[in-house]
Amino acid sequence: MNLTPHSKVLIQGFSEFITATHIAQMKAYGTNLVAGVNPGCGGQQLYNLPIFDLVQEVVARFGAIDTTIICVHPYQVLDAALEAIASDISQIIIISGGVPPLDMVKLLRKTEAVETLIVGPNSPGIIVPGKILLGTQPSELYKPGRVGIVSRSSTLTYEVAWELTKAGLGQSISVSIGSDAIVGSSFLQWLQILDEDETTEAIVLVGQPGGDSEEAAARYITEAIDKPVIAYIAGRHAPTAKNWRQSGTLATVIGRPPNFGTAQSKLAAFQEAKVPVAERPSLIPPLVKQGSKL
Repeated sequence: MNLTPHSKVLIQGFSEFITATHIAQMKAYGTNLVAGVNPGCGGQQLYNLPIFDLVQEVVARFGAIDTTIICVHPYQVLDAALEAIASDISQIIIISGGVPPLDMVKLLRKTEAVETLIVGPNSPGIIVPGKILLGTQPSELYKPGRVGIVSRSSTLTYEVAWELTKAGLGQSISVSIGSDAIVGSSFLQWLQILDEDETTEAIVLVGQPGGDSEEAAARYITEAIDKPVIAYIAGRHAPTAKNWRQSGTLATVIGRPPNFGTAQSKLAAFQEAKVPVAERPSLIPPLVKQGSKL
């Protein structure tokens, strides 16, 4: 990963998923935003950024780009991401939400053959407090420290960060992997990244109902993670989603337990893995302090 103030960052697309305020916030934070790509607008200036028609034109002008932030219409995300991969951009953050699942399948199959990290879709991005902001996370809630945050949520990520900040616990890296049905990087990948990160001493994992990524993370923590991990699962009192068992949904229910994807299933998985789970965000800092030397 290349997440430093010197990393060259590109924005692809300017839609409702990103605003002038977000761009100004990234620049004020020291993020090295070099350009934007908006086909048909090449040669113009937007938000004090030079605009190009193609990613390859940006690379030709500024050299290798480390990270691109994709903010195009959901149906255009696949093309934008493939264009970035073709220009050897190794980190792609997809802010746009609602990307067609089949497009994500095609994108992930493509990334299997290249060294590309995908964050999102439907993600506010990554922040390394005090160093770089990539996306729409509110930087004022963070401060530099040694707690890594990996989350499926957006706003809950900020809430957890603020609780840590108020308790005097800064953050090393905070990432929202995205809340669309199919996302790029997983809890497992980010747990490994944070476990290997020298600036991170404890990890907070924020999950929510749906799928089985938290259950997989719980097993992985037991098998491979050495650093202390604290979990928080949102929606534990939310009504259980219904599966109507029509022909189109048979594949999603056959062979799965009745509580698949529920908050209760995830809580049970972390309990079995002996990972402390906070009942509410305000109780995360005491558990972090209890489980680490912070």
